[in-house]
Amino acid sequence: MEDIFVAGVGLTPLGRFKEETVKSLAAAAVQEALSDAGCELTCIETIFYSSSTSGFLQGQTFVPGQIVMREMGFQGIPIYNLENACASGTSAFNLAVQSIQAGTCDIALAVGAEKMNIDDKDKMFAVFDGGWDIETVEQNKEALLALGDGVEIPQGSMSDQSYSVFMDVYAAFSRFHMKTFGTTQRQIAAVSAKNHQHSVYNPKAQFRESYTIDEVLASRPISYPLTLPMCAPISDGAAATVVCNSEGLARIANDGARAVQVKSSVVQTSSRRAADDYEHHITALAAKRLYEQAGIGPQDIDVVEVHDATAMGEIIQVENLQLVEFGEGGPAAERGDFTVGGRIPVNPSGGLESRGHPISATGLAQIHELVTQLRGEAGRRQVDGARFGLQENGGGLVGIEEAVAALSIFAAPRI
Repeated sequence: MEDIFVAGVGLTPLGRFKEETVKSLAAAAVQEALSDAGCELTCIETIFYSSSTSGFLQGQTFVPGQIVMREMGFQGIPIYNLENACASGTSAFNLAVQSIQAGTCDIALAVGAEKMNIDDKDKMFAVFDGGWDIETVEQNKEALLALGDGVEIPQGSMSDQSYSVFMDVYAAFSRFHMKTFGTTQRQIAAVSAKNHQHSVYNPKAQFRESYTIDEVLASRPISYPLTLPMCAPISDGAAATVVCNSEGLARIANDGARAVQVKSSVVQTSSRRAADDYEHHITALAAKRLYEQAGIGPQDIDVVEVHDATAMGEIIQVENLQLVEFGEGGPAAERGDFTVGGRIPVNPSGGLESRGHPISATGLAQIHELVTQLRGEAGRRQVDGARFGLQENGGGLVGIEEAVAALSIFAAPRI
């Protein structure tokens, strides 16, 4: 990994963009990444592309990458289409790294783009229905929702509106953690308030309104203990990353002074485990591989971007990543440990909850944030002296956990 770099990153603003298309969003992110790297379009040798929802929502079921990239002028090179649910973008990044390591190219491009907001709201929400085994839907629900049993649900804390069943699943994960470790709704709200406060200083974020913990708790209920600000929105947007080795870096205009080193990158698939076997959670296992590959440990990490599809996700993942002990994520959040200026800043971008969650672009948006942080270019959300950044991104569900997890560690330029 000592010879793998992120030379350039691009990210569109995230939000609801009626006039934009997958093509226009992808083009904006790719152009920004190429410009950031000082890289001409003709320097790209391989592309790994993901747009997980475009087949269902726009009907582009086959060869979306070839079609979107051709519009920009890419032709004649290998272009691969990838779907790994919410971890698609970072899976594309991992394959770009592997391709360079294998010697098949010196400069690769990872792209994720989604146009998720459409007029047909039923279809828009139905896109998530394929995120688990569609042949065992009732069994899936029974197993996952049962995790939340044993916690009293206060009156008025459940929405009477229809949302994706995955909101109830995330709520069940939350209640399981609450009854196991004593995590409180206020601690979960502290994560949400912190992320919304971070996003105020992120010009790319979908939501830039600050919340207090009490305001999060008083917001519209979704599924106890989750309220609306604790949940990621449906987002349009795109992100792109130029990945290269030293030879590739020497061929582009950027002199390498801002190139961020890739210390490690892993993808893990879920496995069977008991619900209380936390040490064998997919992310916990992936994190062990990640640290070993990087040659550093959790104590060395300065800034983190994790997959907070709901605020509870951040608490679960900081524990899996060994940043705190199991069960300590909630108290640490309430103390302010994960705030910029705190012990280990998490989601300075605002996270999925407020930066936004355009499925295939989400993980690459995390990488965009970490590269920005490690370069010292994050402005008022900058983590002082950040040297090592860690990114975690999960997708889909199999059994009682994510189907896939994609994680990476990055080092600041010249480390």
